[in-house]
Amino acid sequence: MSDALQPPRVELVVARFQEDVKWLRHVPRAIRVHVYDKSGQSDSLYSALPNVGREAHTYLHHLVSHYEELPDVLVFTQGHPFDHAPDMHKRLRAIAEGKERISDFRWLGFLVDCDDALGARLFQRWSKNPDARPLPMTSFWRNLFDREMMPETFVFFGGAQFAVARECVHRRPRAFYDRALNLAAALPDAAHCFERTWDRVFGVNGIPVALRNQPLPIFLKPIRGRPAAGVS
Repeated sequence: MSDALQPPRVELVVARFQEDVKWLRHVPRAIRVHVYDKSGQSDSLYSALPNVGREAHTYLHHLVSHYEELPDVLVFTQGHPFDHAPDMHKRLRAIAEGKERISDFRWLGFLVDCDDALGARLFQRWSKNPDARPLPMTSFWRNLFDREMMPETFVFFGGAQFAVARECVHRRPRAFYDRALNLAAALPDAAHCFERTWDRVFGVNGIPVALRNQPLPIFLKPIRGRPAAGVS
């Protein structure tokens, strides 16, 4: 990381598909912004990618393409990040100013929940999965993590948005992310597997210690009928 007295070099990687990204005007100027667009619009102002693999493919494309030239901190978000992280602007300012230090991995979001290898708790009940197809986590895990033991459940922040330090990314070789990129494009629903395992992709447990072993789901902002959980 940068010297403790200096703000870190930060890049924001945005996975866009037709979303209005005018919110980027309010991103601190110190943050370098990369927008990847999968809409297929020929007049796109942003870097075009094929519409495969959802945001996971976009994030991994960036990591593979820039592996040797990463900044101190990378922030990965959806084209409209606020449904899952309504405080995104505040978090970006804090990271850019060095007030929120990212030493390894940090989820960005307000809802902590868990799923199992088949997605029985969340994915099979998701409104955008009307056929209730199972999550292919076993195949995903075997192809990506090889001999690492797969846990029974996966605790994660919903939304597939996070910040990660360069040193944390570099704990895995570039070949690992290249394999992950190919998996994101080839395996149906791989992006939903990645959503549940981004911290493990970088070899860490991204759930704050204060939230571990608490009943799930955990809401970190007030929801009607539910108080927000505190994090020390």
